[in-house]
Amino acid sequence: MNASARTPADLLRSALAADPARPLVTYYDDATSERVELSVATFANWVAKTANLLQDEFSAEPGDRLALLLPAHWQTAVWLLACSSTGVVVDLHGDPAGADLVVSGPDTLERARACSGDRVALSLRPLGARFPQPPEGFTDYAVEVPGQGDRFTPIAPVEPDQPFLVLPDGRELTGEQTVGLALSDARERGLAEGSRLLSVLPYDGWDGISAGLLAPLTSGGSTVLCRNAEGLDAAALDKRRESERVTHTAS
Repeated sequence: MNASARTPADLLRSALAADPARPLVTYYDDATSERVELSVATFANWVAKTANLLQDEFSAEPGDRLALLLPAHWQTAVWLLACSSTGVVVDLHGDPAGADLVVSGPDTLERARACSGDRVALSLRPLGARFPQPPEGFTDYAVEVPGQGDRFTPIAPVEPDQPFLVLPDGRELTGEQTVGLALSDARERGLAEGSRLLSVLPYDGWDGISAGLLAPLTSGGSTVLCRNAEGLDAAALDKRRESERVTHTAS
């Protein structure tokens, strides 16, 4: 990790400067047989477009609260880093009624309607496809994000001591605290440059987002993020570990 990286967005910038072509997130959905691999550069491009969507289209400002109602998914990881880039506070699976914005998957749309601010919906279909029929009252992420700029500059600097993440257990973390915890997790797991961490953990708390994104990012490693893997037997998981050159596993 670059010693100057004090927010999750800093971590991504450091990774981009070091090796933009290396894999960062490899995503599997075993309910749809989807596999997506994103290099650091491709992931950073999605983050920049999403941050521009937040700042320019939704007028989101540092300190605004975003209820993130998404499962373990590569697009969820993008939203986490986009919020860090803009200073928007992620309330992970938080109450939409108390949020300035909400980002929802297809299974939480009714809950998300409690948000009186901007509402964004993701279909979570393979290849980031749009909804066949846009949900009423929501912006379809897949429709709006492609036209956003490929570079992002925040209107106001995001400071490391600003709030970044509210966890379902009630903990609130600044950007700097988030990076510190992720670095500690990476050390505990023995992650190093080039490590490949396979995670089947849900994004329902710290352990999931650390193993599924942040800890590998601090160490110069990458994540193999698996959703709906409950039906895979040990042999299938072993085969995936071998084919993806996995060095560590979180389950």
